[in-house]
Amino acid sequence: MIPLSQLRRQQIGSFLITSSLAAGCTQTTTNSTAIPVSNQTSEKPQVIRLGYQKGGVIPIARQRGELERQLLTRNIKVEWSGPFDRCATLLQALNGNRADIGGCGDIPSISGIAAGQPLCIGSLQRPQPDSLSSAILVRGNSSIRKPDDLVGKKVAVNQGGAGEYLLLKVLEKAKIPKEKVQRVYLSPNDAAPALYQGAVDAWAVWEPYISIAQLEYHARRITTTHPAPTYGVMVVRTDAAKENPVAVKAALTALSQDGEWLNQNTDAAATYMVKELKVSEAVAKQATKNRGRESYVFPSSEDISNLQKTADWLLEQKILSQRVDIAAAVCPLGTSN
Repeated sequence: MIPLSQLRRQQIGSFLITSSLAAGCTQTTTNSTAIPVSNQTSEKPQVIRLGYQKGGVIPIARQRGELERQLLTRNIKVEWSGPFDRCATLLQALNGNRADIGGCGDIPSISGIAAGQPLCIGSLQRPQPDSLSSAILVRGNSSIRKPDDLVGKKVAVNQGGAGEYLLLKVLEKAKIPKEKVQRVYLSPNDAAPALYQGAVDAWAVWEPYISIAQLEYHARRITTTHPAPTYGVMVVRTDAAKENPVAVKAALTALSQDGEWLNQNTDAAATYMVKELKVSEAVAKQATKNRGRESYVFPSSEDISNLQKTADWLLEQKILSQRVDIAAAVCPLGTSN
């Protein structure tokens, strides 16, 4: 693997400047919307802290304000922590008691649980086989046209996360031994300039980074849909789920409703994304379309079985150091069938 210190870092574009986070060092902000006096009760409100990345349903819920208004009627106050550049830094915030709930992919969520972080699975966004929300990207002038061309090349991935999983699954489908492609472990904010400057040959990544790279830096995707579509996960700090299960479940339910609003109002959602990411309308619209539906549900027995297969595969690939019992990792908030 190539250490980060060997790669030249350069802040590319206003989005990367505003969201730049060094690996292992996270800068967060916490804020909440003012509550009208008429809506307050004499009882001290419960507090739920929502951690968010740039993109997805949580930052849109933050801007809309409906989630805060809805939870306020149940005397639950919402605070916000973020933005984070990737799941790993968001999980660090949960682990460090700086957030209670956050949206991540299943791969980093499982990796975090395997590493002993006090996290549980709250709700899920089921896999979407036709989603274009992840891709392996190359520079526009690259000679790489298909996965077979990655042999002998350097591919940037986030370690133990969605990018590494995507690359391994693409190689598996193409029957390419994983040892023939060099994985370079980088965060998205480091991987982007590494790709543009030629320090790596390709980048396995997700939205909104895909649309930013394509539309603003002329990158090109060599994959379309994911060979093994993944779940989205609302990850919960275990102590929050144990100590405040009613408020946690209420917040997860409200986030699901925001997701359904997003599904029915994609243009408005893209407008929120423009404000949040400081990107063009074209980037926001493409990223929203590529991400697909934002529908979250509480885990069913089938979901648990599917995630267990993923966790076991990660163990076989030595991405995980120990087995994760997915059923035991589900928050004690109830299930659906």
